[in-house]
Amino acid sequence: MDPSRLKIVVFGSFHAGKSTFIQAIDHGSRHVDAECADGTTTIALDFGKAEIDGRLVHLYGTPGQERFEFVRQIISNGMDGAILMVDCSCGIDEFTRHLYQQLMDSGVPLSVMLNKCDLTGACPALVRQELDGAVTYEISARDHGSSREALERFVGTIEKNR
Repeated sequence: MDPSRLKIVVFGSFHAGKSTFIQAIDHGSRHVDAECADGTTTIALDFGKAEIDGRLVHLYGTPGQERFEFVRQIISNGMDGAILMVDCSCGIDEFTRHLYQQLMDSGVPLSVMLNKCDLTGACPALVRQELDGAVTYEISARDHGSSREALERFVGTIEKNR
């Protein structure tokens, strides 16, 4: 493991905002996606980079459909931290609950990004209540500032626990 680099993997359900988050952090990020009924969806991975406190952070976004479990397993190998992206405008689905439990069981540092908090009807308090004890950050993945600040704070917690 290279101490000057961190591998953070972003998980979440379909349309939770994983790709948007990575694009907000790194405008030159790369994506492997395909057309679907609702626009495009990640089918392999997203990849972006950021420098935070002199450390290179590699961000890997995973597909948000259950059928891509094998891809999530491959991408998560060797991760230093995990982000669970939750769409606060529609609450937590069973797939998100499953991902949360898997990540909690893995023992890797985890943060929950409460995305779409800027939308009418968003309920971050309900998500917090359901994921009792989770480290959470309220963001809008479209906003570079809130996304970057949340990522920096999360990286800081990873550093403290190393």
